Amino acid sequence: MRILHFFKTYYPDTTGGIEQVIFQLCQGSRSMDVEGQVLALSPNPFPARLQIGDHQVTRVKENFHIASTGFSLKVFSQFKEMAAEADLVHFHFPWPMMDLVHFATRHGRPTVLSYHSDIIKQRTLLKLYGPLMNQLLKSMDRILVASPNYLESSETLRPFKGKTTVVPYGLDQSAYPIVSTLKQEQWRQRVPEKFFLFVGVLRYYKGLDSLLSALEGVDYPVVILGGGPQEQELKAQAQKLQLRNVLFLGRLDDEDKACLLQMCYAMVFPSHLRSEAFGISLLEASMYGKPMISCEIGTGTTYVNLHEETGLAVPPNNPPALREAMRRLWDNPQQVQDFGSNAKARFHKLFTAERMCAKTTQVYRELLKTAGATHPVKTH
Repeated sequence: MRILHFFKTYYPDTTGGIEQVIFQLCQGSRSMDVEGQVLALSPNPFPARLQIGDHQVTRVKENFHIASTGFSLKVFSQFKEMAAEADLVHFHFPWPMMDLVHFATRHGRPTVLSYHSDIIKQRTLLKLYGPLMNQLLKSMDRILVASPNYLESSETLRPFKGKTTVVPYGLDQSAYPIVSTLKQEQWRQRVPEKFFLFVGVLRYYKGLDSLLSALEGVDYPVVILGGGPQEQELKAQAQKLQLRNVLFLGRLDDEDKACLLQMCYAMVFPSHLRSEAFGISLLEASMYGKPMISCEIGTGTTYVNLHEETGLAVPPNNPPALREAMRRLWDNPQQVQDFGSNAKARFHKLFTAERMCAKTTQVYRELLKTAGATHPVKTH
């Protein structure tokens, strides 16, 4: 079975949560007789085709970029060509350009759409885009969403509940690097023995300004792993608040990340807007048996992090509540240990890549079986 994944960006150009989900689906489904390949845009698509892990990635030139949306002229012909060779197309939402390509190419393949997030930031543009978006969702054979929380709280998804399936994101721990003793020793020299960790791209919806405000007047060490558009602004805020125990590390490689995840006391993840639909970093913390602090925003963050079971959930954009949650964990090592054990058990029960790939592959097979009469399936 050949699956074409279509999204606006992918490795090696970007390394966000959606890219990681697509990567896990392509890699983990191979053992289930599924061959995934990816089509994405790139500002510099040379080479145009490359191998990432065990799957092929095709990149076409991004001509321009407006309101978080990349546009490309070449992608229409490239998509049509690749869709003709696929048994099923797996779209990754949101990306308005994708809607145009889907309708313009009339590719005739069965379709699955992973609904990764509501559109939050471009609310004005959403009024213009809304009709096209609804047509896209209506045209999909199946929609996947990563948590029951998001399905219940998304107004956009409400009309399409009948064809929406909950498939939680998953990770493959064996794909993470084994941390060398030398690497551990290097980081022991650089970070405090006990610290809170944040991992993620420094974007507007991550709530890091709220985290820095929560640290005013207290000395909890916080290590921030990741770069992004808000980095300079956040560093300036930390300096203004005279925070002495905040360490900005920028973007690091996977071994460094794995090392810090293993070493940290707890994960703090203050995302305060629905753009944070799930939180792959929370999954990583769970995988390593770490307790979490997150915000209750009606999304998958509190599907991964259950309040009082795997960690603490606080109101969004509320520095005093965030500070109190950090104090509580800091002062209660036994509770931290219990939360961490619960998080690890929940990860293995619900959030493995194998489980995500098996459930997604089941959806593919159901669609190909029922759509066989109207969508002739390629034989390879």
